Amino acid sequence: MSKDYKYLKKINFPSDIKKLSTSELQKLSDEVREELINVVSETGGHLGAGLGVVELTVALHYIFDTPNDKLIWDVGHQSYPHKILTGRKDKIRTLRQGKGLSGFTKRSESEYDPFGAAHSSTSISSALGIAIANKLSNKSDNVIAVIGDGAISAGMAYEAMNNAGISNTKMIVILNDNDMSIAKPVGAMRSYLAKLLSGKIYFSLREISKLIISFFSKKFSDKAGKAEDFLRSAVTGGTLFNALGFYYIGPIDGHNLDVLIPILKNAKNSKHEGPIMIHIKTQKGKGYSYAEKANDHYHGVSKFNVRTGIQEKSKTNTPTYTKVFANTLIKHAERDSKIIGITAAMPSGTGLDIFGEKFPQRMFDVGIAEQHAVTFAAGLATEGLKPYAAIYSTFLQRAYDQVVHDVAIQKLPVRFAIDRAGLVGADGPTHAGSFDITYLSTLPNFVVMAASNEAELVRMINTSVDINDRPSAFRYPRGTGIGMELPSIEEKLEIGKGKIILEGKKLAVLSFGARLNECLNAAENLKKKGVNITVVDARFVKPLDENLIWQLARNHDSIITIEEGSIGGFGSHVTQFLSEKNLLDNNLKFRSMIFPDKFIDQDKPDLMYKIAGLDSKSIEEKILDTLNSNIILQKQK
Repeated sequence: MSKDYKYLKKINFPSDIKKLSTSELQKLSDEVREELINVVSETGGHLGAGLGVVELTVALHYIFDTPNDKLIWDVGHQSYPHKILTGRKDKIRTLRQGKGLSGFTKRSESEYDPFGAAHSSTSISSALGIAIANKLSNKSDNVIAVIGDGAISAGMAYEAMNNAGISNTKMIVILNDNDMSIAKPVGAMRSYLAKLLSGKIYFSLREISKLIISFFSKKFSDKAGKAEDFLRSAVTGGTLFNALGFYYIGPIDGHNLDVLIPILKNAKNSKHEGPIMIHIKTQKGKGYSYAEKANDHYHGVSKFNVRTGIQEKSKTNTPTYTKVFANTLIKHAERDSKIIGITAAMPSGTGLDIFGEKFPQRMFDVGIAEQHAVTFAAGLATEGLKPYAAIYSTFLQRAYDQVVHDVAIQKLPVRFAIDRAGLVGADGPTHAGSFDITYLSTLPNFVVMAASNEAELVRMINTSVDINDRPSAFRYPRGTGIGMELPSIEEKLEIGKGKIILEGKKLAVLSFGARLNECLNAAENLKKKGVNITVVDARFVKPLDENLIWQLARNHDSIITIEEGSIGGFGSHVTQFLSEKNLLDNNLKFRSMIFPDKFIDQDKPDLMYKIAGLDSKSIEEKILDTLNSNIILQKQK
């Protein structure tokens, strides 16, 4: 810890919190908040969400018997205070680093993390599963899910609530309403929650006491029943959550421990057979003025100065791939009024916030709803518009059925801008773009591209604008480009054609995506050793440049494919082609460099690629090994 806290230093596990008096809990909360700010200022990470749930975290662990009672944090980026209080405070400064604590909840990390999360809106489903498992095992442990107002707008949360409402199974859902996920929440749910908060914002402690006593004790006098009916109608007017089968309480002040403690205590002790919804109002970034004032409330931050709030800036002027995408799309949209931008609650992450400032009527943030985003784009495409669905590779996985059925089968020209392709560093395996090459290139009617650098990304965007007869996708990594001059928006690619970058002998490397620069570095080192290889920027996995691959197979002893993706992607398609053309015989050696068959833990991206065996040194070693095996084989002949 950064200082000798009076209360926090005594807290190693939640059982220690129970030794404090209720009057000391706020003091503990203040220390947890201070420690959280200091930690994230050193490690970077998600700050605003954690600051908003400090009192809630303290109250939950004070009232419930964790880890026997199961506490599930939706997404998990607000779980840093939870980690500090559950035996991990001495490791908290390893957050999001190699071999350190995850930035999300993780089952293998602690018994206090009953369900791992990093994607949104899974908490109610998993909590219901655990609650029913407890019921079937005759266990009386409580199950609590904490979900944000942004996350509860997603379809999976509705599906879970619909199921929970008829389950006759006790579980507690805490709706953490801070009017802020990553960006401002959008849609009807936001308006609905705002109505619940309008007028009389919070129950008073006296009113809530009447409600919880009348409900949880099950001793309803006529007077108590009328009081409850009055309170519920006065504050909420009846709710959607009631209609779904939840007993709804709220909204209440999520920073007021005097209110939180009795409500949570009564919910814990309730014999109610069914789900309970406790709606709390919190402030994202609470307690740190710079976070409170920021537009995103410091949702995700780099290292920063606690005193000034100033975050570390990138030391390079090279634009990020995300910004290159956004700026290029804007240039096309200035010419073409049919271009539409779509994001699923990630406007700043995908660069579409910039697009939206320029074209507010043509940018749609659909909320945390990737499935809807894809089918919405498909609907736009049927009417001749040119939708660009900008979605992280890892999040597009959530909408695969829609990509297949609503887009590919109908050959609708939806353009997928796939950000965060490949390994992403501190966010770890849950956010890595490992599978999109495989899951998209298997689909008929698709054009699938991968940018080797920022200039190629511009060309691929340019090319996609004119693909009007089928869907297309282009993938690009997180972070900055390599410093190339950007072409004009007039420069386009011939669909399905790769490009020879270096010409050599005996061995050809086909690079698909952003490992091209590492291939060129390996080639440069090999040249110093007297080994000259051919290096190709494949550009397309679908359609393949079959003529180019045929020529390479005929003119080289060996071919190596390299990609930032799992098995079943570019290398598999090249293998299939070579096999079909009877080119895979003793005269041609073929190797494929892909991600290993494991999830790679968080670390610095360069180290992650080294672990994956896709850095320049690993590529060089693979080339030498392949060449040497050919020499040995030729001697044996």
